[in-house]
Amino acid sequence: MAILFDRERQTFHLQTPNTSYIITIVEGLYPAHVYWGPKVRNASWPGSLTLRERASFSPTPNPDKPSLSLDALLQEYPGYGSGDFRSPAYQFGLADGTTVAELVYRDHRIVAGKPKLEGLPATYAETDDEAETLELSLHDSHSGLTAVLSYTTFRDSDAIARSVRYVNESANPARIRRALSASVDFNNDAYELVHLNGAWANERNLSRRALVQGQQGIESRRGSSSHQHNPFVALVSPNAGEEQGDAYGFSLVYSGSFAASAEVDQFRTTRVSIGINPFDFEWLLEPGQSFQAPEAVLVYSNEGLGGMSRTYHRLYRSRLSRGEFRDRTRPVLVNNWEATYFDFNADKIAAIAEEGARLGIELFVLDDGWFGYRNDDTTSLGDWKVDLKKLPQGLEDLAKRVNEHGLQFGLWFEPEMISPDSDLYRAHPDWCLHVEGRRRTQGRRQLILDLSRDDVCDYIIDTVGGVLASAPIAYVKWDMNRNMTEIGSALLPPERQRETAHRYMLGLYRVLETITSRFPHILFESCSGGGGRFDPGMLHYMPQTWTSDNSDAVCRLKIQYGTSLVYPISSMGAHVSAVPNHQVHRVASLKMRGDVAMSGNFGYELDLTKFSPEEKEEVKAQVAAYKELRELVQFGDLYRLKSPFEGNDTAWTVVSADKSEAFVAFFRVLAQPNAPIDWLRLSGLDPNADYEVVGTGERFGGDQLMYAGLPVPQLHGDFQSAIWRLRRV
Repeated sequence: MAILFDRERQTFHLQTPNTSYIITIVEGLYPAHVYWGPKVRNASWPGSLTLRERASFSPTPNPDKPSLSLDALLQEYPGYGSGDFRSPAYQFGLADGTTVAELVYRDHRIVAGKPKLEGLPATYAETDDEAETLELSLHDSHSGLTAVLSYTTFRDSDAIARSVRYVNESANPARIRRALSASVDFNNDAYELVHLNGAWANERNLSRRALVQGQQGIESRRGSSSHQHNPFVALVSPNAGEEQGDAYGFSLVYSGSFAASAEVDQFRTTRVSIGINPFDFEWLLEPGQSFQAPEAVLVYSNEGLGGMSRTYHRLYRSRLSRGEFRDRTRPVLVNNWEATYFDFNADKIAAIAEEGARLGIELFVLDDGWFGYRNDDTTSLGDWKVDLKKLPQGLEDLAKRVNEHGLQFGLWFEPEMISPDSDLYRAHPDWCLHVEGRRRTQGRRQLILDLSRDDVCDYIIDTVGGVLASAPIAYVKWDMNRNMTEIGSALLPPERQRETAHRYMLGLYRVLETITSRFPHILFESCSGGGGRFDPGMLHYMPQTWTSDNSDAVCRLKIQYGTSLVYPISSMGAHVSAVPNHQVHRVASLKMRGDVAMSGNFGYELDLTKFSPEEKEEVKAQVAAYKELRELVQFGDLYRLKSPFEGNDTAWTVVSADKSEAFVAFFRVLAQPNAPIDWLRLSGLDPNADYEVVGTGERFGGDQLMYAGLPVPQLHGDFQSAIWRLRRV
């Protein structure tokens, strides 16, 4: 049993292979947080939950129990208005005009497996013996509202999946104003807050700072998970590094606006919460109706950030991603965007594909500009009909020409958008997100289709599905290039307008579920100006994401390193682009660009026909080398060795599950005079095994490689790299 209930002590002990999470019901009413950390044998011990009388400014719900104050109790799902002055996990607007609600324990059930979340992406169990789920039912008798807290433990993972479902059991409507997915109270504040921040072309920088008293956190108000903040936070002990120390991760399986915070209170306890951003959110819950909040995935590791990351990687790779490509290696591709932008024709595309075939590339992706009258970014989004001036024989003919060169054919879409200059907008100007009478703010000369509407969702399914059925298409890049403004819907009544952004996400998930299920043989990659929607919600439908529009090799060291804090290598699109780089105008060697891109789903973003003969030979060797490595790289365990956020050097290694193989990558940004001799200490190997360096025949003990290190060759010049492949002898 993974979830144990002690009826006498009213205690729940949630167990994963290496961790314990303990909840107790105080006074038969209040679910309290007792413990989360390394696995313990017993869920009850003296002092496991200490209550202490506080001053009158921390009131008590029971005058006969002065030691019980909700303002000091470590709670599992706290409210506001009846004694706890910290940030709540839920808040309602009730029929009597008040917002005071107190959800207390009513009953529970423990079930095998993991129930699905209605309309939302989530982790899953393939069989009932893989997981077990606790459902705690909390009820407010005054309002008639119920919240069902769900906790799933996995047989093979040190993760706990949490979510909440609200049910209105009263005769009156209620408004949900705050519906966070998870809240955890820690009994001290001796932690640092880790999160990922950035901007377009500069995503997922690693930020780490000590907690201070008060509230600190991150959020997106953009209608998407955003370039600026990823829906993830972690608390780590001050001594936590890659392989040691405590790390507590909180990751939200959602693609819309979110909030995550850590609040340190007057008693130096810390409350971490994560969920849909309450800002500009409300949901009208009619009698008998329910509302499902997104899932949050919680991970604890006492092996530092690296241990936490590998738990997320394995779970998200195998029990969040789905479909045929979940466990399949991904093809080496070339995308024509930076090669041609909008200026191409069928012959130009076929020429790039022909050159790609000579170099061993397996997939050609036709990017923006193939539809409507799309010669720039001012027109035609929504009009998913082939531009016969560029492609006079249509997509099917072009795909066949690409196929004849031995490459599969892929296609770019931006289905959630509409151009004001489009046939679709002229026919349906009310189909975009807008507020009647207000300006329709544009971004990249485009507006956003209102996916809270079923008719709009059905249009996307029909038109995109029609294109996908019209030609042998093996890959789709699904882009989204702006954030929400004027968030309103022509079909929703005034009392439901603040539901629009979340209803949009529900509509998007319905569209993705339908299209990806209808075309299971297509590899889908999500994109939002690169990494603007790199989140677990999208990975449920599309197993990989274009990591950033910035493909400069030096910038990608930080972007890919930061992304790996939560997301597996198999989820990262990583390509070699032309130099000078189109985003930062840096000139890095083809070797450096290739070595960085090999730490992801490998490909090229340039015009292959413009390579010199020497460059073509180098690319051919890169492609061949990656094909040898890709199963290891995409599905192995990642160990980060040197951080680009801390110095001039970056390094990581990927080790196979059985520790028989390893891929090691080392990168130096700037040359240094009289540099010291470097030894790179590896991680994750078998210390009792010997390893051979493929290509040189050098042999090292696994213990030597981890404790003494691998000698780094002398590197000359800026932007240099070295990679090794190791095999157990």
